[in-house]
Amino acid sequence: MPLPPLLVIDPLREYLASVGLDGAGELHARRIGDGHSNVTFAIEVAGRRLVLRRGPRPPLPPTTHDMLREARVQRVLAGAGARVPRIVAVCDDPAVLGGPFYVMEHLDGVVVTDRMPAHLDDPAARREMVFAAVDALAELHGVDAAAGPVSTLGRPDGYLARQVDRFAALWPTVSRRVLPTVDALADWLAAHRPASLRASVVHGDYRIGNLMFEPAAPVRVQAILDWEMATLGDPLADLGYMVATYAESGAVATPLELTPVTRGDGFPSRADLVDRYVERTGADVAALAWYQVLALWKAAVFCEAIHTRWLDGERPGDAFAPTLERGVPVLLGEAARLAGIAGDARR
Repeated sequence: MPLPPLLVIDPLREYLASVGLDGAGELHARRIGDGHSNVTFAIEVAGRRLVLRRGPRPPLPPTTHDMLREARVQRVLAGAGARVPRIVAVCDDPAVLGGPFYVMEHLDGVVVTDRMPAHLDDPAARREMVFAAVDALAELHGVDAAAGPVSTLGRPDGYLARQVDRFAALWPTVSRRVLPTVDALADWLAAHRPASLRASVVHGDYRIGNLMFEPAAPVRVQAILDWEMATLGDPLADLGYMVATYAESGAVATPLELTPVTRGDGFPSRADLVDRYVERTGADVAALAWYQVLALWKAAVFCEAIHTRWLDGERPGDAFAPTLERGVPVLLGEAARLAGIAGDARR
């Protein structure tokens, strides 16, 4: 085989049996989700439905795709009452699938991307869906970041500075092209960095496409998914990311527009999202544009990594990766526009 498989049925079945998950029965698996980083499979064994999550094929950048940490974050947050799937098994033995993975409960819900489920597809429900997503974010940011095991999930002091420094250093390791806007934005972010007003759990990839909604009315967020980048830090980083990636009618489309359905009629605007968050939290959002720039700039860096891996033949058949030759400069152009600095999306 030219590339190692992402899922190997026989050793997975044996592992599931070893941890009491009925692995002796026939096992069926299919890939699910729209993620372009880690990989998620729906699996069914002996009539039981589960979800398996693992990293992509190696080689991997250091400190990324840490399945063991991602599982631990969710277990800790479950203990704090956060809306997370229940983790049922964690495997650190590379002999099973070639790298760590974890298994979680299967949730009977819906994820919204390019189509609306029938029970959400009227003007009132559309608004309720988006506002439910904002409310779930406000609830997450209300978890006490200084209490018990939650306090061990990260170092909130210096979070924003570390984000800028880390991604600025990452660019030359993941890119083969020169895009001057990357360095210009890094300098702008460093020079205009706001003071964090409080610390909270930060999801790191908070968007509607990473939420599981109940499959029937009333509108409710059942669970928040994909905790790869979660830590403790500035909650406005999540709000800035959600707003910057929210598909709004008339806005420039970027590669992070993974729930384009919200461009349609009846959906709240980005400003409505911010107002709702302020209503729920009382947050001072005067510096929110900085956080939006940070979100788009970071997205450009990790999207460039995806594009480079595709160029190296590590993502065969990936239809998303080739679009990033143009998509990464678009992200940088939007970030530059928000920052009020020169940026050329045509580079």
